[in-house]
Amino acid sequence: MIPVLTAAQAAAWDAAARTAHGIPGRVLMDAAGRAVAQVVADTFGAALSQGVLLAAGPGNNGGDGWVAARALRAMGLRVLAVEAGERRSPDGEANRALALAAGVESVAPDGQWPAVGVVLDALLGTGATGALRGGIATLAQRVAAFGAPVAAIDGPTGLDLSTGYAWDPIRARVTVTFGGVRRGHLVGRDWCGRIVVVDIGFPSIENDWPMLVDDRWAHDTLPPFHSAMHKGDRGKVLVVGGDEGMAGAAIHAARAALVAGAGMVKLAASDATLQAANETLPDALTVRTTLGSSEDRELADAVAWADAVVVGPGLGRSKERGRLVRGLLKTAKPAVIDADALHAGADSWGTKDGLRVLTPHPGEFAAAFPHLADLSREDRFAAAERAAVESGATVLLKGVPTVVATGGTRSLVIAAGTPALATGGSGDVLSGFIGAFLARGLGAQRAAGLAAHAMGRAAERAAVINSARAARPADVLASAPDVWKHWAEVARPRLPILAELDPPILE
Repeated sequence: MIPVLTAAQAAAWDAAARTAHGIPGRVLMDAAGRAVAQVVADTFGAALSQGVLLAAGPGNNGGDGWVAARALRAMGLRVLAVEAGERRSPDGEANRALALAAGVESVAPDGQWPAVGVVLDALLGTGATGALRGGIATLAQRVAAFGAPVAAIDGPTGLDLSTGYAWDPIRARVTVTFGGVRRGHLVGRDWCGRIVVVDIGFPSIENDWPMLVDDRWAHDTLPPFHSAMHKGDRGKVLVVGGDEGMAGAAIHAARAALVAGAGMVKLAASDATLQAANETLPDALTVRTTLGSSEDRELADAVAWADAVVVGPGLGRSKERGRLVRGLLKTAKPAVIDADALHAGADSWGTKDGLRVLTPHPGEFAAAFPHLADLSREDRFAAAERAAVESGATVLLKGVPTVVATGGTRSLVIAAGTPALATGGSGDVLSGFIGAFLARGLGAQRAAGLAAHAMGRAAERAAVINSARAARPADVLASAPDVWKHWAEVARPRLPILAELDPPILE
């Protein structure tokens, strides 16, 4: 897994490499620029024969660009360079001289630019903040209007790589970054295109940075099956919800738990929901309940039977339902608190002894943690982490990106997914996945992170088949088996590439 960094954390990592570990800046810059050249060559292929234009800023980001330009020139390509500013960093100045000596041609910012196959955006690095100014702003505007596809080094100029705020940025076809992804890449995905993380030799250092969930981590985390297993070994999940008129939510959650591998699933719901479940989901067991009291004997027996409980999908939000949630959560059984159950309030989460996963979308998060609502809009990482500490639960804050936080440990970040998940019912599927993984004995954060990544990957596959516009939760569930199969044989990274994030499918 690779880290998800703020600009300050990226700068600290770079400084530690140079000072504490003695790696010269020129060595890091050379590795970065050559990795960029390799990704550009792999991405744009024959289009490079039309030439390459480097837009170079005065800092070390520009220096990375000069190294990449020299490497591409060594491949026999025509490479031109346009510059903003003359006060260059020493390493950047040295690599500029080498590139020009190797045959990279200089063109004026306001002159005639020939048509090229790709533009390298090396104007500003990770630490840039605020609106673009001066020569950088002028050159960035011209690059954005030029029409050639852009490969951004570290990030598209104009995108704040800590917050994801877009200051009229350049839109990239591919973004190459170093060592880890920046938070702004994930928040501002629309500007970055395909994100490629490359290794340039940064050392390992002690940190508590959030980590990006990827397919290799999922492969290692997914609970395995064994030849001698029986249905009880695969986990027993109880789903409590499905009030009158909301049968679909509970049925989605129950079906998802089965698709994620649970051996047995019980659905405790209203009569109408149970009738629908008996007709559409005969694999699930059913428990008739009025959803009025956790002391209902059949419901209490079902809780005792379960390895994990999912409460909330289609439950309703009356005071009666709030009392039911508080009663159910007195159990030490691992529980997913989703949808309507989140409105029962923090006092219900405080009555637990077992593992708890809260799964709010931004609106539910603001209702559950009103004092953190503003923070969640400004910094979803910090908001999820604060909420996890305060609630004593694992908090899965849905969104772009999804953050899974547990007090006392680093957060997990999920970037997989498409707008196909922005539909009613997706959260119910997610809660069913989490319940299945909790029932197999995974810890709360690992279960939630694995479930969210699986949802994202399944949604991507569903969007390829049905389009993001038309895909529904049932389509996502239908794509999940392909995800499990894919994770069985995950390829190892091919150096220097550590991770690749394809742009979300939007149509």
